[in-house]
Amino acid sequence: MKPVGIFGGTFDPIHLGHLITAQAVREIRGLDKIIFIPAFISPHKVEIKSLEARHRLQMIKLAIKGIPYFDYSDIELKSKTISYTIDTLRQLKKEYMKIELIIGYDNILDFDTWKEPDEILKLAKLVVLKRSISKVPAKKDKFFRSAIFVNTPAIEISSSEIRKRTASNLPLDFLVPPLVKGYICRFNLYKEKNS
Repeated sequence: MKPVGIFGGTFDPIHLGHLITAQAVREIRGLDKIIFIPAFISPHKVEIKSLEARHRLQMIKLAIKGIPYFDYSDIELKSKTISYTIDTLRQLKKEYMKIELIIGYDNILDFDTWKEPDEILKLAKLVVLKRSISKVPAKKDKFFRSAIFVNTPAIEISSSEIRKRTASNLPLDFLVPPLVKGYICRFNLYKEKNS
């Protein structure tokens, strides 16, 4: 049985960069599917107020609609507390034998600060998104050495830029899937009053 990829994040909102990266990782690693898991509150973004969970989840559903190798889970949203990767993996391990945890390059540099990082490695392979511009740290710790690095396309799209563009009434074409763009417009998301 092929492993599944776990792609967590705030997804505020999900954009084409997320989807292109996820597809590349799935192909490179030969994964059965990628599961997008929006965080209720990211441990590394506790001070940042995100859009309501229901909107972020709905945009993920719209973004991956009709793509058989993409899935989603609301496991972290249901907890209604800070979303720790180790807790999520313990739950998912009941359903999936092989899990590959997909994280950004910046995350591997401070992976030792995550909750129970050694336990995370027991439950999942650590797959790190690497670009040709990624800097190699002077000192590589055990987590860096145990990670699998995959070269993914450098898609310079950020959720914060999308939020700014929306607030400034600039177009979102070619940044988010059309259904996500429609949803943002329909619910008037990321305007000043929603911030």
